[in-house]
Amino acid sequence: MMLLAALSLLTWVYLVLLHGRFWQSGPSLSPARPRRAPAVAVVVPARDEAEVIEASLASLLAQEFEGSLSIVLVDDGSADATAAIARRFDDARLRVLAGAARPRGWAGKLWAVAQGVAATDGEWLLLTDADIVHAPAHLATLLAQAEQSGADLVSEMVVLNCTSAAERALVPAFVYFFQLLYPFTRVNRTASRVAAAAGGTMLVRRAALERIGGIAAIRDALIDDVALAAAIKQSGGRLWLGHATLARSIRRYPRLLDIWRMVARSAYVQLRTSPLLLAATVFALALVFLVPPLAVLLGHGAARWFGFAAWALMAATLLPTLRRFALSPLCAPLLPLAALFYMAATIGSAVDHHRGRGVVWKRRAYTEGAA
Repeated sequence: MMLLAALSLLTWVYLVLLHGRFWQSGPSLSPARPRRAPAVAVVVPARDEAEVIEASLASLLAQEFEGSLSIVLVDDGSADATAAIARRFDDARLRVLAGAARPRGWAGKLWAVAQGVAATDGEWLLLTDADIVHAPAHLATLLAQAEQSGADLVSEMVVLNCTSAAERALVPAFVYFFQLLYPFTRVNRTASRVAAAAGGTMLVRRAALERIGGIAAIRDALIDDVALAAAIKQSGGRLWLGHATLARSIRRYPRLLDIWRMVARSAYVQLRTSPLLLAATVFALALVFLVPPLAVLLGHGAARWFGFAAWALMAATLLPTLRRFALSPLCAPLLPLAALFYMAATIGSAVDHHRGRGVVWKRRAYTEGAA
């Protein structure tokens, strides 16, 4: 126990001091206007989004933007009234496209996005999920950031719902773990190989997308935002990733089971469906997040003090994220419980995969191999 506790503490010292300041609040955008207003095409892939699509499209059509704006909603085989609700908008800027059958080898969402991209023109593309509500200044602010930073892909971790007990317990940890995997400062540094994006809103330069071969270059990716960012950065493009203040998700996850399914659909895919990577990930999660409290509760002497120090560092790094969600700092020591939940969901994802069950999300089974 003493050896594990010491190793955990050393890991936390490294994470705090040398891991891209992942724990800090991170960059965010304030309302701004670009010097020029280029043509922008918005692509919204939508599958069974009747509960949220009206609010999302209304916010896009209300953008305070002086340039040319067109919006294409691609109905990805919805079984509800998604397309009908979208067609109620009497606005020439909005087009509703019935998605074609998905070819083999394509992830469903990316096939819908590819059809939307092909149906549009414009210098910039805004790829946004159907559950995102945009403040009127959002698009102009994204363009201003791209103009200022020279980025080919500007994306944001949108403000997520955090109202139910399940969301308060697990959503801040979700954002925290994303920052731990992809420190924003490293993503935004051209010299770093770390690449990531947050798929809720991604403003992409069309020339950069064409340079990598279009959406087809990542057609089988289930974690499409990270795959797109990696492809653009590897091609010499620049990334900017931050936290949103002008975009929020209105999708709710009221139960623990809802969050479990959201994680499980892609967790094992992110590990390349590799049992070895799964074992390494579980060990790493246990060492970093579970050993400290276990050492405090079960250890003796130096092991207990090492565990306490590691647990204190862990809790301290969560505080900026808790402030972002307006949650009490007293929640910080409970991070190991959230880590245990995500670890279990990842193992569950692997078990489902190897039993041939896969994950069903919006009536679509995620059983095909994917990058």
